[in-house]
Amino acid sequence: MRFLFWHLLLTSPLLANPPDIILDEASVKLMNLTYAEAEETTFEETIFALGQLEVLPGKRAIVSSRIPGRAFSVLVIPHQEVEEGAEVAWIESRQPGDPPPIVKLEAPMAGFISKVNLVQGQPVSTEDALVEIIDLSTVEGVAHVPQHLAAKLKPGQEARLRLHALPDQIFTAKLAHLAVEADASSSTLEAAFHLPNPNQILRPGMKAEFHIVVNQRENVMSIPRSAVQGDPGQRFVYVKDYELKNAFVKAPILLGAQNDRWVEVIRGLMPGDEVVTRGAYALAFAGKGRLSLKEAMDAAHGHSHNEDGTEMTQEQKKAKHDDHAHDPIDTPNAWNPLTTCFAATNVFLLLLLTITAFKRREVLL
Repeated sequence: MRFLFWHLLLTSPLLANPPDIILDEASVKLMNLTYAEAEETTFEETIFALGQLEVLPGKRAIVSSRIPGRAFSVLVIPHQEVEEGAEVAWIESRQPGDPPPIVKLEAPMAGFISKVNLVQGQPVSTEDALVEIIDLSTVEGVAHVPQHLAAKLKPGQEARLRLHALPDQIFTAKLAHLAVEADASSSTLEAAFHLPNPNQILRPGMKAEFHIVVNQRENVMSIPRSAVQGDPGQRFVYVKDYELKNAFVKAPILLGAQNDRWVEVIRGLMPGDEVVTRGAYALAFAGKGRLSLKEAMDAAHGHSHNEDGTEMTQEQKKAKHDDHAHDPIDTPNAWNPLTTCFAATNVFLLLLLTITAFKRREVLL
């Protein structure tokens, strides 16, 4: 029990320190603070890599003409969505005739028109790539993983992708395959992920950040990354006080591993501690807030406290209610416990001397 007490005292900032910041209700609403509990969870160790989205292999098609001629009509424009077999152009043959023979060109697959390299009347040869179509129902995310981390990768691992073009969304995908050759110039290895794209919002060329899950550990104390403040050598969080409303303790913490969402806490927090997530940075500029520690403690307990938030003694309470009556505790002749004991001792000695004197008188008589 003694060990548990000291462990709690040393590890929990709420038991060891008074609040550093106390705010009023209006300030809390204005700062729009949010909180998260420190808890033991399954912690994911991740690898970070940069990359981009590309067209999935086999999902790109080129429309060309089997005969030389000229473009009689062009029926599509870039970014247009077409179905398989849709007419995209008509090519007038160079063979003589009146009129010359015309050949219809059709879309070999469904998708979006990405390029149109053709205008009406343009000469056409059999080698020309006239129209390009891509299928975006599934796209490929290509991560450029540093070579020294590539040994941790294997097909089937999950990754979370954050796109610069869609910063408020997170996409998940599984590792489909690794490149058979490394890029010597960048010292990276390509890792490919297949992403379903039912809403067609993912487009090739978009830059992406990859967080690839390579390991998991159970029962790891962790908090959201957004709660952590301070320099790399002096990390801290703001913890919601257990007792006082709108009061916060600045708690130094020692961190371990981290991923894109969570960070491991080795020392400084206990399960159940509520840390400030959104608004934590603004708290650093809040100072002592608009309420004193005394005012906060008075409001929480319903009675008066000292300026430092400690409980008032009975003598202090009496002095508070009798400031104009020369409270005995503040006068030189006050009957405090020490003077009372001294007076009682004197009375006892006087009584003892009186009894002794009477006994001597009886002996003499």
